Amino acid sequence: MGLGLGRGGGPPRDGRRRWALIAAAVACLQFVVLTALAMLLYRGGNYLDPDYRGYSFVRNFFSDLGLTRTYGGESNLAPLILFTVALTGAGIGLALFFNVFRSFFARTRLQRILAWAGTFAGWVASLCFIGVAWCPADRALLWHRNFVVWAFQSFPVAVLFFLVAMLIDRRYPRCYALAFALFLFVLGAYLVLIFHRPTMNTPQGLVAQVVGQKVVVYASVVSILVQAAGALKQAAKT
Repeated sequence: MGLGLGRGGGPPRDGRRRWALIAAAVACLQFVVLTALAMLLYRGGNYLDPDYRGYSFVRNFFSDLGLTRTYGGESNLAPLILFTVALTGAGIGLALFFNVFRSFFARTRLQRILAWAGTFAGWVASLCFIGVAWCPADRALLWHRNFVVWAFQSFPVAVLFFLVAMLIDRRYPRCYALAFALFLFVLGAYLVLIFHRPTMNTPQGLVAQVVGQKVVVYASVVSILVQAAGALKQAAKT
């Protein structure tokens, strides 16, 4: 059964997209679970203190979990595998989410254009997150940094296009547009932090960068879960 449009140009009546939304939500949740486990297994060390034991939630980046060796020179194989699987899965889930989410905004030509633009930007962000996972910072630092920047440049573009599509659709609940607007603010604030960042060479600067990353990553998870839940509710009505 194809993804044809329902009556009135509405979302397609296709149970497969419900499963796709659920899969996207599961991808977000597995990222949280697997990275939490990786944090527990991380032997220690951070940018300023290679002898620190264990993972510091406010001094270690997510990317530290993906190092081939810790700052102290120890093997980091288990956290590396968990982080790579977690972020790769999240990237695939994000691409799947945007691909399905656009089907909810097909009532007008403008909506379709906005949804496709948002989907394309979302795909770029997804591929970049996967690139981050497969480019350890201690082996491919330049590519790792580039993928991080590209991901967080394209992600807010995707959110912005879908936010506008939501706002011009009077039938889509406004609460989800508000949720995306708040998320867009968080993404914008993180971009400011990236490009006008305090130096990581001071304890205060490192904490600011790490905490900022934690906030935007978990906000991303919550945002996609909220939007997926909202889309599932809309799908149930069609």
